[in-house]
Amino acid sequence: MRRALVAMLFTFLPGCGREAATSSDRQIACSASRGGQFETRCSVERRGNNLTLRHQDGGFRRFLIVSDGRGLLAADGAEQAKITIIGKDRIELSAGDHRYQLPAKIADVSR
Repeated sequence: MRRALVAMLFTFLPGCGREAATSSDRQIACSASRGGQFETRCSVERRGNNLTLRHQDGGFRRFLIVSDGRGLLAADGAEQAKITIIGKDRIELSAGDHRYQLPAKIADVSR
């Protein structure tokens, strides 16, 4: 049975689709290398449909939240965002060597 990410609503980020700025000090698990271990050391910032994941070293990645079934797109840079479902309410987001584990609501559209 194939599952698809229909609407990715981050449970800790209120106001999906609103234009108002929303910030979160919530830390998420991330890894700076493909084979590296995940550590809870990245933070999340959201402004409207723009999501910024900040690294402990000052670096960051920006993504665009979309509601067309893809979930997130890279907002800048040449590297594409890739989403992998890793649990019933979790995804792994990767762009280049950076990987992030995020909560998400995942809908089954195979019916």
